[in-house]
Amino acid sequence: MEKNVPAKWFHYAELHFIVLLYGFTAILGKLISLPSNELVIYRMGTAALVLGAMLLIGKKWERLQWSTVAKMSAIGFIVALHWILFFEAVKVSNVSVTLGAMASSPLFVSILEPIFEKKKIKPLDVFLGLLVIVGLYLITRFALHYWLGIVYGILSALLAALFTVLNRQFTQKYDALQISFYEMLSGFCLVGLYLFLGNQAVTAFDSWAKYDVLWLLILAVFCTAYAFAGTVRLLRSLSAYTVTLSVNLEPVYGIVLAFFIFGESEKMTTGFYVGALLLILVVFAYPILDEKLQAEA
Repeated sequence: MEKNVPAKWFHYAELHFIVLLYGFTAILGKLISLPSNELVIYRMGTAALVLGAMLLIGKKWERLQWSTVAKMSAIGFIVALHWILFFEAVKVSNVSVTLGAMASSPLFVSILEPIFEKKKIKPLDVFLGLLVIVGLYLITRFALHYWLGIVYGILSALLAALFTVLNRQFTQKYDALQISFYEMLSGFCLVGLYLFLGNQAVTAFDSWAKYDVLWLLILAVFCTAYAFAGTVRLLRSLSAYTVTLSVNLEPVYGIVLAFFIFGESEKMTTGFYVGALLLILVVFAYPILDEKLQAEA
């Protein structure tokens, strides 16, 4: 038991580094001038190329049954829709409000994970999930003029909870890079098909903002290919609830970064920051309380 403790806390440390990258994602979404659906298609397409190259170089490619690929692809569709809603929320509100709304994910996971894994619902998970909702309320009640961004953010959080729980079913059997590759590729194809069937014009390259290419590369390589595959891999050793709860530090990292980068447009009320502080306390308290309860069981 004790031998697993250092590894477990190393996993927590890596997870929080990934969450820091996720916090930067919203910043990049605001910096990039492209519409949400175009941003997602470039993000997922580039990430799929990077992940595919990593699989070939590392010789980790494994032949999978078509039924398995189809299930991974379906999750990729969910991921794509999640990101479209996420970036749309950023564009119709701001980074702080969007990340605050995303904090509702743990409550969704506390209900979905026991259903999919056929386990009993843990009272601690539900209780802390409800505390997160209180934090979310404190965050959003002072920003109701951004109601559309809040709605998009909560829907995005629901989809994030769903694909996190579903991905945990695959992490016990398959390599995280391969799972992530198929999901990025399918999401890219879905958004591409949507743009094609909708006959939507794509922004001409010469109309892109000056640093769009740089921001997109950072978004696709570091905040997507590495961060997403890393999260999927960590689901092998951490519960979906633990991962999702920790991801709730994304608002904190993102809000701090956004304030320094965008200044007054991201400055929120005192109540907003009280809600954010509550989220921090819940995230850090969970692994300690959960470990204590398991030791007593």
